[in-house]
Amino acid sequence: MARGPTLLRFVLQARSREDDGRSGSVSPSPKRTATRPSAIRIRRRLRELVKRLDVISMRPHHDYVLVGRRAALSRDFETMLDDLRSALHRLDRQPSRTGDGSRKPH
Repeated sequence: MARGPTLLRFVLQARSREDDGRSGSVSPSPKRTATRPSAIRIRRRLRELVKRLDVISMRPHHDYVLVGRRAALSRDFETMLDDLRSALHRLDRQPSRTGDGSRKPH
């Protein structure tokens, strides 16, 4: 099956923790297909997105991984910030997964 070009600028993943710590950390990471200079630029953009994000948007007791794609370099920054908030909102509507892969309500 043929597919069109992907429009993803990043992928957001979340995982539940069993401790009583604060909202999870966010680890920005470029996808491995990027060259080193573009990977550094992608990582910087993702870090800045996370700095501007509201802490209230993140689930407590969760860690996040933000995987950037090459298209993140060409996307308007404010639009990417809105995309990230939307992705967090979509994750919030899904039941979280525990460390063993089973689902639990949040």
